[in-house]
Amino acid sequence: MKDFESVLVTWLFDPTVAKIIFTVVGILVIYAGVKIMRRSFARRIKEPSTRYRAHKLIGFLGYIAALFFLVVVFNRQLGGLTIAFGVAGAGVAFALQEVIASLAGWLAISFGNYFKTGDRVLMGGVKGDVIDIGMLRTTIFEIGGWVNGDQYNGRVARVTNSAIFKEPMFNYSGDFPFLWDEIVIPIRHGSEVTVVNDILNAAASEVLGEFPRQAGITWEKLRSTYLLEAAQVAHSVSMTLDENWMTFTLRYVTDFKFRRSTKTKLFSQILTGIEAHKDVVSLATSSQEIDITRVPDLTVSQPSNAH
Repeated sequence: MKDFESVLVTWLFDPTVAKIIFTVVGILVIYAGVKIMRRSFARRIKEPSTRYRAHKLIGFLGYIAALFFLVVVFNRQLGGLTIAFGVAGAGVAFALQEVIASLAGWLAISFGNYFKTGDRVLMGGVKGDVIDIGMLRTTIFEIGGWVNGDQYNGRVARVTNSAIFKEPMFNYSGDFPFLWDEIVIPIRHGSEVTVVNDILNAAASEVLGEFPRQAGITWEKLRSTYLLEAAQVAHSVSMTLDENWMTFTLRYVTDFKFRRSTKTKLFSQILTGIEAHKDVVSLATSSQEIDITRVPDLTVSQPSNAH
């Protein structure tokens, strides 16, 4: 029994054991502090995206604090391994260059205003809504693919953050959460051009609602940050023609989340308007039509009887 007590006392007063215990306690204190701060910020911050960024930032600061704490505790042991760490670090840096690039990408995304959670982006060949930004990968809920239109297809993609350095990254909803879109309507020759214009303008005015006004306000704010010209956010109608038909194009601005539903409503209103004026407006088709308006006069001559 005395031997066990002496061993226990010796073990407890050993400097290495004391450092290990101190390290474990310190890490637990940092972990508890991170948990408390996250809960406190979660109660105070109501906006989801801001709360998410605060949650991630607190976690990152917790990792930094833990790393700094370990360096302070074991600084003497680490001092003698400086050269070894330098050589090993060069090899590790070469082997983990993709990981290091992803960490650099995470810093660029976090502090460079590339995008945030909730934005719709095209990154690394994947288009969708950002649902998480990690230190190595960005998680995207994909849209498109085998699904026509800007709709979710149910697939979750994880793209390395280093992708922002390798190819262009498109943000569809960051500073300007609106998109310009177009509808093309082929109209037969002989239709009333004025009536077609009225149908398209009426449909746009009814369906678009507040989108043009909101887009105009956002665009003016954007001009205070970037060197941009004034943009036409109100809808417009243009026309071209060839030997087959007249082509009317309705250009309009809409919220990036409602692109497909807006186009559906516009087509519905336009078809209703054309049907109401079918006596003067007709849709053109690529099929061949033969229109016989008059049967030519036929003269049949009787052969004369030769005697």
